[in-house]
Amino acid sequence: MALEQSVEDVLEMPQRKLVVAKNDIDLSNTNQNDIFILLVQESAGSAGGRGGGSGNRKIDKVMAFSCSEGICNKYFESFDAEKVEQFEIPYSAVAMDIKLSTGRQQVVQGLVDPDFIEGYRELINNMKNQ
Repeated sequence: MALEQSVEDVLEMPQRKLVVAKNDIDLSNTNQNDIFILLVQESAGSAGGRGGGSGNRKIDKVMAFSCSEGICNKYFESFDAEKVEQFEIPYSAVAMDIKLSTGRQQVVQGLVDPDFIEGYRELINNMKNQ
């Protein structure tokens, strides 16, 4: 099995992803943050937002990290289609600047939305209680 991936490893992967965070992502500081990464399944029919929105975004993996005092711990990960489909896709995602722990800037597709994060956390808690 692959080594445990850090939040930075996942953010730097070339695969398309949608990032939802509670606060602006700056991994060079010690602020508290929740970061959800929804990995987008690549499909030949996906238009990537062109052509009037034809094609669709299908999420095939969800990962959640909680960051505090400069350390980000993964607390949720699922490939299970039944679980992944329960996560609302943030269609309002835009190009978002993030800062890695080295201070290097990177652009990802995502949004900062504490309400989305709260909903995702409730969903995870419900899954654990089933």
